[in-house]
Amino acid sequence: MSALGALLAPRSTTGSTGLRSRILLGVVCAGYSVGAAVGWGSPQVAVFMGDFGLAAAALIAAVSCFLYARAVRGRLRPAWLLFSLSSAMAACGNAVWGWYEVILGVPVPTPSLADLFFLCFAPPAIVGLLVLAKRPVTRAGWVCLALDAWLIGGSLLTLAWSLALAHTTHLAGTQDASVAPAALSLAYPLLDIVLVSMVLALHFRRAGANRSAVNTAIAALALTVLSDAVFTSPLLRSTYHSGQLLDAGWFAGSLLLAYAPWGARRGARTSARPGPPRVIASRPIAGSLAALTPYLAAAVCTLGILYNVVDGRRVDRVVIFTGCTVVLALVVRQGIMLLDNISLTQELAQKENHFRSLVQGSSDVIMIAAPNGTLRYVSPAAAGVYGREAEGLVGSELSSIIHPEDLGRFVHEVRRFLAAPPHEEPTTRIECRFRSGTGDWLNVESTVNRHQGGLLLNSRDVTERVRLQAQLQHNAEHDPLTDLPNRALFTARVRQALGGRRSGDPGTAVLFIDLDGFKAVNDTIGHQAGDELLVQAGRRLQDSVRAGDTAARLGGDEFAALIMGDGTRDQGAREYQVHEIADRLRLTLSQPYRIGPSEVRVAASIGVAFAEPAISPTDLMRNADLAMYRAKAGGKDRVELYAPQMQADVVRRSELATRLRTALREGEFALLHQPVVHLASGSVAAVAAQARWRSAQGILFTPAEFLRVSGDDDRTAELGRWLLEEAVAQAADRARAGHPVAVSVRLSAARLLDAASPPGSIEALLTRHGLPSGALMVEVADSDPRVSFDALEQRLVALRRLGVRIALDGFGSGFAAINALRRLPIDVLKLDRNLVEGVVESARLHKITSGLLRIACDLGLQSVADGVDVPEQVLALRAMGCTHGQGMAFSGPLDEYRLRRALVRGEFPVPGIPSPRPVMAGGSIPLLTGSHAETPVPPT
Repeated sequence: MSALGALLAPRSTTGSTGLRSRILLGVVCAGYSVGAAVGWGSPQVAVFMGDFGLAAAALIAAVSCFLYARAVRGRLRPAWLLFSLSSAMAACGNAVWGWYEVILGVPVPTPSLADLFFLCFAPPAIVGLLVLAKRPVTRAGWVCLALDAWLIGGSLLTLAWSLALAHTTHLAGTQDASVAPAALSLAYPLLDIVLVSMVLALHFRRAGANRSAVNTAIAALALTVLSDAVFTSPLLRSTYHSGQLLDAGWFAGSLLLAYAPWGARRGARTSARPGPPRVIASRPIAGSLAALTPYLAAAVCTLGILYNVVDGRRVDRVVIFTGCTVVLALVVRQGIMLLDNISLTQELAQKENHFRSLVQGSSDVIMIAAPNGTLRYVSPAAAGVYGREAEGLVGSELSSIIHPEDLGRFVHEVRRFLAAPPHEEPTTRIECRFRSGTGDWLNVESTVNRHQGGLLLNSRDVTERVRLQAQLQHNAEHDPLTDLPNRALFTARVRQALGGRRSGDPGTAVLFIDLDGFKAVNDTIGHQAGDELLVQAGRRLQDSVRAGDTAARLGGDEFAALIMGDGTRDQGAREYQVHEIADRLRLTLSQPYRIGPSEVRVAASIGVAFAEPAISPTDLMRNADLAMYRAKAGGKDRVELYAPQMQADVVRRSELATRLRTALREGEFALLHQPVVHLASGSVAAVAAQARWRSAQGILFTPAEFLRVSGDDDRTAELGRWLLEEAVAQAADRARAGHPVAVSVRLSAARLLDAASPPGSIEALLTRHGLPSGALMVEVADSDPRVSFDALEQRLVALRRLGVRIALDGFGSGFAAINALRRLPIDVLKLDRNLVEGVVESARLHKITSGLLRIACDLGLQSVADGVDVPEQVLALRAMGCTHGQGMAFSGPLDEYRLRRALVRGEFPVPGIPSPRPVMAGGSIPLLTGSHAETPVPPT
């Protein structure tokens, strides 16, 4: 708890109340002792306090124990009832004694009714102590308990008989022929001996529950028995009268018994308050005394016999008989303990062998380190995990096998762990590198526990997991074709450069690079040659930048470079320097590329933007992008520096937005559908809706470039709503015409969560057109980092409840693809076009694509390959387990008339399938939309 929390916490009054109760008890007992010591001022008061004062104290104890027994439930309740009965007997005995001495004014006769009540005090107390004792679980335990009680009682009887009881019996027999006085003279000490035996025997066997109350009750009874022992001695009993100091012992014992349950209960409530549990230390002294109890009893018995022998007296037959029984009980008890120890030893050996087998057979390495860091034990699994024998590691320092770079962090974590309270942090996990037998470093995850001041480490090799995580992280941040940083990582590097210690350096520049003529390479010599050209261009770019700079591929034929500033204050000189770097880079990228037997030439248009104070990474990259488009518009193969005058493009975007608004209002957009084909049968599994803009000449163009230049989010959202409504309406018409094929619509994550859209718009659209469940597939088109994954997940789950299927587009390229696959309710994975284009020619892309398809198969998801344009891609994808494909290998985007003709035909020829069989249109599942790249479409 913090210091402020400690000050504000409510103060507990329980501890102060218990202290006041104990002080009050001590004051009352001390007052009674002082009064008895001075004779209470007069003989009459002394007799009254010696009789009725003790009766009142015993009555208080009886009432207190009775009320506590009624208030609690459990196994100990009968014990407190018996203690109440025992105290009631003592109260009655003292009351009768006072009746004779105070009321009648005559000596107490012997025997009398008071003796009967006093004799009835011990039996309930003895039985109550038996109830308080911890019950043995075996017969041998019960026998040992009885033997321990007899060993203590017999030894005390031997010693007491030798010292006083034999003499008392002889005097009682010579002075009075009656048996009653002799019996009374022996009954009191014998019952006290039994009670003392039970107190001592049960002191080390008391139950763990309500321990404080039991201890206090035993102390109260022990004080009472001690006073009885003093009273029964021949020297004191002959001169005893009520009101003496001896009465203070009985008085204190009664009040202590009355306080026992309630004071202990208050302590239990205090310990039950919230807070860290207290560690109860072991009591080796108490355990040693419990083990030595039989031997101490035998020694006391021997002392009783030796007293008679040394004094020259004749050894009494009672002493001989009792001593023999004590010795016999000791022998029997030792035999039982010997058999019990043998059984426990065998059980312990079995458990040790069991746990040894578990430790030695475990695949994890278990190590025990001493407080000084020396390894005391290493399990045999170290040979298989670390490649080092366990015997060779024992005795060495733990720090000697930890990587030096990880040692400081390991020591810091261990110190923090050992300083923490064990109940708050019982274990901790530490991951570091251990040296293997071959000298290599293994990534090891260890669960660390405390062990006798040292450490217990349970370690396992997680090297493969670390490598896989690093590979996944690398794939998520790098382009799969060129292995350059992708857009996400490049943006992060730009943000780091603008926010680091060089944030105010205006020399930091971003270069956007576009390869002019790359599309012609794809169209003339194929996509494989285009991929090889991109790989070589990425390698040239990487070799041209400095070690501290960053080269990246943003997508397609677009590259970027981050040139860090060098602290130059002369902005003109810095701009000239970066312009020279960009021009040399342009010349490097424009050099001929050797693709197979031929040479290929492309040019490079480069836009440069410099960092400005308080500029954001998005704005800096946007400025570089604008400069690149200015370079392309200015004739390509050139370098253009960003200038504020380029903001005039905003006017152009406004004009384009007006044209888009007019096109939407005048119905200049048309809807086409591209079939999604089942690769195993050739059947049409779904159709992907795609929007096209019809120009004044009647030619259809994809609006992707148009929308990207216009940058009008409102018009883009309006076009998305039109596309969704038109696709659902036409799908419903086809279903009513006998072509129930599913339709997929590509929507961005931001579009799905657009606050401007009315809630339930998709649900209302499905209801209005009567589209059946499973007939609509929503393709999540991108992973905008500004979009909340939680909100997107809730939205997609709501759509799935209505029967809408969900697909993840561009799988294998997006920086958030793995996270989206983990969190979002996905039905279909759609491979990115960049993977499909090089799956045949590039062995690297082939392995990546195969791994992604295995992920989809393991998750039970369908897969769609986008951009399947040649038969070789169909064969390769089907061999890798891809279920569906979409591209020019089957069909381009079709208008409604051509689409229905294709649905009547039912299937497309698939390479590798012998003879097509007519089937009904549709597939096993509805699938997601197709490519939205700028594919040329002939006019319809």
